[in-house]
Amino acid sequence: MSWLSRIFGKEEEEKAYEFPPMPIKEAVEQAGGSIAAAAAGATSAEEAESGEPIPPERVGLDGKYDQSGLAKRVVRAFDDNPDTNDIETIWVAQLGTKVVLKGTVPTQEDLDRLVSIAEGVEGASEVDTSEVEVSA
Repeated sequence: MSWLSRIFGKEEEEKAYEFPPMPIKEAVEQAGGSIAAAAAGATSAEEAESGEPIPPERVGLDGKYDQSGLAKRVVRAFDDNPDTNDIETIWVAQLGTKVVLKGTVPTQEDLDRLVSIAEGVEGASEVDTSEVEVSA
């Protein structure tokens, strides 16, 4: 089972196939919106739909406003990395631009890999691993 399907459901996995990864500014423009210059901007789907710029951390897989956009893009990045396929005990959330990982990983190397991937996702400012336990 993919990361997206496990954490956010089959619909998000299908959306990921329909909309390939691209820079968030380009994705938002293709969806007919605009990206906020800073993390202050649209705070709800209604504001985003009314033409307000979307903050980078709220850009979904399809380039539209999504409250969990950053977390979903991080999860897609985990799906795209073959070295993270067998880790099924980590959950991903977000607090603004902070990515929050929760759960258990087999090794510190696995955790380091997940953090590195998450840090590389556009819009992520930091990765919180305080709720992750290394089992080995």
